[in-house]
Amino acid sequence: MKKYHLPGVLTLIVLMAIACCSTITAQKPDSKFGGVQIGAISYSFRSMPDQSLEATLDYYVQSGVSSAELMGYTVENYLGIPQTKDKEALKKWRLSVPMSKYKDVRKMFAKKGVGIHILKLGSPDWSDEEIDYAFNACKAIGAKGITMEISEKAAKRMAPFAEKHNLYVIFHNHGQPGNPKFSFDDILAYGPKLMLNLDAGHYFGASGLHPNGIIERLHDRIVSIHIKDKTAKTASDPDKNRSFGEGDTPVYEVLQLIQKNKWPIYCDIELEYEIPQGSDAVKEVKKCVEYCKKGLEN
Repeated sequence: MKKYHLPGVLTLIVLMAIACCSTITAQKPDSKFGGVQIGAISYSFRSMPDQSLEATLDYYVQSGVSSAELMGYTVENYLGIPQTKDKEALKKWRLSVPMSKYKDVRKMFAKKGVGIHILKLGSPDWSDEEIDYAFNACKAIGAKGITMEISEKAAKRMAPFAEKHNLYVIFHNHGQPGNPKFSFDDILAYGPKLMLNLDAGHYFGASGLHPNGIIERLHDRIVSIHIKDKTAKTASDPDKNRSFGEGDTPVYEVLQLIQKNKWPIYCDIELEYEIPQGSDAVKEVKKCVEYCKKGLEN
């Protein structure tokens, strides 16, 4: 009978256990289903107790999300922006930040398997130098563009900078499409680097129109779509956020349209419904991911 040296066997067992744990720990999220990249805006985790960048990254991993629309204030807080409302002090800090720090953030996210496709940073009210800073930060962090609220003012101000930096300004809508005088085309006409971060839920809830109509027509000007489930404009309680699958927004039809046409449009979960008692934002985003996955893999 072969004899085993006990300490050696125990060492082998310990090493195997460590290797196993390391494999589990190193497992990276993958939320691309049927060719469609499901992501999430970090705003979805705003109710979590720890709002640090490190914790936010962990929330993505725990939710199984591999692509991020990242709020700029989370990154700037991590990099040490002064906690003041003094515009000159903020400007001075922004113009002093080395872009290597944004590259480090990119590496930190990539190490855990999360890409950053949009950075929500910048404002049409910023100085020229600060707008340049926002685009430089966007490039360093590996995003396709910066995002902000849609308006003619923002389009007019930001279009030259987008072309200068060869990056996108990606405009997000709320209820504006509910106004008959509102036009996406008028905004986009200000420049070829102006794109849309179409909020399909807000669009549907405010206008009553199926989002696929505008998506089909403007798909080549859409970088990302915010996915949420809202009640219809004609519902008894109209235009209200609901848990995924409990509202009237045709979420599956939107996802399947993108899948069918193989359009490179990111679909980002924006968690805005009330979190049920006993749950939290990470658990709910994970449920939203599974809901989207079901619609894309059936």
